[in-house]
Amino acid sequence: MSFGNVYIAGHSGMVGSAINRYIKKNNLATNIIISHSANLDLTNQEKTFEFLKNNKPDHIIVAAAKVGGIHANNTFPAEFIYKNIMIEANIINSAHILGINNILFLGSSCIYPKYSSQPIKESELLTGKLEPTNEPYAIAKIAGIKLCESYNRQYGTDYRSIMPTNLYGPGDNYHPENSHVVPALIGRFHDAKINNLDEVSIWGSGKPKREFLYVDDLAEACIHVMALKKEIYKNNTDDMLSHINAGSGEDVSIKDLAILIANVVGFSGRIVFDSSKPDGTLRKLMDVSRLDNLGWSASTTLNEGLDKTYKYFLQSSVK
Repeated sequence: MSFGNVYIAGHSGMVGSAINRYIKKNNLATNIIISHSANLDLTNQEKTFEFLKNNKPDHIIVAAAKVGGIHANNTFPAEFIYKNIMIEANIINSAHILGINNILFLGSSCIYPKYSSQPIKESELLTGKLEPTNEPYAIAKIAGIKLCESYNRQYGTDYRSIMPTNLYGPGDNYHPENSHVVPALIGRFHDAKINNLDEVSIWGSGKPKREFLYVDDLAEACIHVMALKKEIYKNNTDDMLSHINAGSGEDVSIKDLAILIANVVGFSGRIVFDSSKPDGTLRKLMDVSRLDNLGWSASTTLNEGLDKTYKYFLQSSVK
């Protein structure tokens, strides 16, 4: 099987690079088309159109996005909503004009209401208020889903959307202030180990539960969804609720996650939970039955994924 010429928008990010690796490893494309953000501004409509016109991809994977942690989302909400809407709108509309009928759009589990029923089904979309700290980003991702659906309904295109849960793995961001929980804990336990610290303090009680998916598993899920026959995809989704959740289907408490990471890193000191700090949402688990029914489920256990991630961390230039 080959997807022909595949354009990966956002190929250098954690998700895009994992998809790139998977396609290359399995020889699934005649040619992989990439362009660094320094050379192509996807928020520019004319430049995006010209790039797609000149490169003529058969499939487009939209993994490009402006992303960041809570601080960045709160500080730059205008940039987060504007840039993400422009990226997806320019790619999707240009693809339609050029007759490119196959797109996979990647979103995020943050599209769902803050107080969604657990586990979160695709049908929870637009049923309640979003988490305020990342509402602009979430709105942009919801717009991407609806762009895909609207072009499909009006023009008969085959634009699909997949919504991953919390991701971790090679290519993650280990910035001490802006990283997500897995890379943040890996960095902190590693620093504590090499500095012979007696303890590591973690915000909150450790009781909240989160779901995690190894990024290479997501890459496999993306290709699985792309490879589905059009009628199978349509028969397992709805015209106006066509996105698919991607997750491990299991969650873990932050306390147990911290213990796992400490063991993987080799930190043997105390782990202290600071209950005076906020816990956030107590649970956030995706319902992955739609993807499971379509024949895909995650294969990398959390412990295996954390071990691979820490080895990558040690091999990378980030210490």
